[in-house]
Amino acid sequence: MKNCFCGTAKPFSACCNPLIKGNIPADSAEKLMRSRYSAYVTSAIDYLLNTTHISKRGSLARKDILDWAKSNVWLSLEILYADEDTVEFKALFRDRKGKKQVHHEKSSFVFEDGRWFYLDGTFE
Repeated sequence: MKNCFCGTAKPFSACCNPLIKGNIPADSAEKLMRSRYSAYVTSAIDYLLNTTHISKRGSLARKDILDWAKSNVWLSLEILYADEDTVEFKALFRDRKGKKQVHHEKSSFVFEDGRWFYLDGTFE
């Protein structure tokens, strides 16, 4: 049994996959962040779009998200800080040239209509 991509000790099938499949909603901003990371790993682009706040979706291009997800090899996720509506994390990956990269972001989330949504982020 392999641990989930998001770094928990649970298997993907019992951790992030039920969220990505729409079987259950994320119960916190951190859980949404973790499931969104797993969605990048598994190229679940619809989930990434659907969990982005409606006010931000107009600036997203499905093809660009898919290209970003597939052009990188996702290595690990490290949560640095999380509170009710903010998650700071580092996502480690190898870019298309094989170079190790770190995506360091402080993300903001909003709880609306009984669901968590990614709102925006600042990058280190």
